[in-house]
Parts: sequence; C-alpha cells; structure tokens
Amino acid sequence: MDTIFKALNDPTRRAILDHLRNEDGQSLTQLEERLEMTRFGVMKHLKVLEESGLVVSTKKGRFKYHYLNAVPLQEVIDRWIEPLIAKPTARGLLDLKHHLEGTDMLDVTSKPDFIHQTVIRTTQDTLWDALTQADQVAQYHFSCDAAEGDAEVGKPMKMLRKDGSTMLTQTTLSLEPKTRIEMTFEPNFGDGDNTPSRVVFLIDVEGDHCKLTCEHYDIPNAHSGVKEGWARHVASLKSWLETGQPIKLEG
Repeated sequence: MDTIFKALNDPTRRAILDHLRNEDGQSLTQLEERLEMTRFGVMKHLKVLEESGLVVSTKKGRFKYHYLNAVPLQEVIDRWIEPLIAKPTARGLLDLKHHLEGTDMLDVTSKPDFIHQTVIRTTQDTLWDALTQADQVAQYHFSCDAAEGDAEVGKPMKMLRKDGSTMLTQTTLSLEPKTRIEMTFEPNFGDGDNTPSRVVFLIDVEGDHCKLTCEHYDIPNAHSGVKEGWARHVASLKSWLETGQPIKLEG
C-alpha cells in the first residue's frame, strides 16, 4: 500500500492517471504532449506509477502503450471505503462473447482496450484452477451466484443468477495450460447489447507469487462500464485466494 500512496502523492502522477482514465492505452509521446513535460520527466513519473502497479504497459509493434490499472485502487476501496457503504448498488460486469468462426487467437499487434494486473500469493496450479473451474469462479465472482461449464476450448462457461438464469457467458477460444486463456465475453443484462469482445488472462510465476494480467479487447461503446467490473472481479479473486474471503456485492 505504501507504494500506492507514494505514487498518488504527486500532482503530475495523478494527472497521468486522469489522462489514462479518459483515454487508456496512450503512448509515451501522447502523454508527453498532454503534460507539456520533457520525455525524460514523463518517463520518471511512469516508472513510479508502474512500480506501484497503478500503471501497466504493453508493447505492440514499435509502440509501448500505458494503461491505468484499477485493481490496486479497488483493493484500497474494498479495505477502507466499501465497508462504510451500507448497500452499494450493483456494478455492471459485462461479460461478452466473440464469434468463434475465423479467429482462434488475438492478433498479436492489436491493442487492448484496458489492462488490469495484480500479484497474488498463490501457486500457478491454484490460480489456473480458479480461472478455469466453474465451481471456483462462482465462489469469488462478485455478482453471480453460480456457474456451470469448465473452461474447455469451444465450450461456454455460464455465470448464473439466483433464479438460475444466465447473467453472462464466456466461451473459451484458446488455452495454453497454466499460462494463458482467451475467452469470449457476452452479457445477458443491461441494455441488451450483446456485441462480443474478448478477454485474455495471462499468468506469470514470480517466486511464491503469481502475476495475473487481464487484457480486454474490442469493447463496444455500450459496454464502457465493464472496466470497473473487471477491477472488482480481479480484486475479489486475489482476496479469495489469499484469505478465503471473496469481495461480493451486497444487495
């Protein structure tokens, strides 16, 4: 937590986060133009933000893009702020699907719409099972009550409401055992727009921890609320694996 508060204790770094919140996936050149700072100055601030986990970056082709990582902020909210709220309104998690025909893997040059990343004190096997086994997903998913269908290529995993109806569906597009999962993401609530997009989970082992990265691609404008939902989802997964307690919505 100390690194998070250190990173936030600077107006320029807060401005960088504001710019990324308004438009995620910006290059160093874009941020330099918006901040009217030297390239070196922006790089120094980005380094602090990346070390705190508040910004993550990915290189696509010749360019490196930077993303606001909301997971650490969500963890702060869940620890100190959320308990003060009596019954928070449900936050939309819009899981979307992608048509299986014609594409099994993401274009390696395509740019994510957003990235969430966290480090979890767990084993690779345990994290993999939590992401791929429906009964475990239901344990920590912040707004569903049950799930069915383990992650298998070409097969759907459904998140269910209390009445048994389908809240959202994810179909597995590809699996690289214990390291990478690509899934579709399709909502069955909200405005009724089920335009498909894709989500990718990446697992990297770091000693006795695992770094989990969640990338989301091709999100339609109607699903702008999905970013906040994914931050809560990843934070709940981390809490569940480390403490046995998920972070579920009330009400």
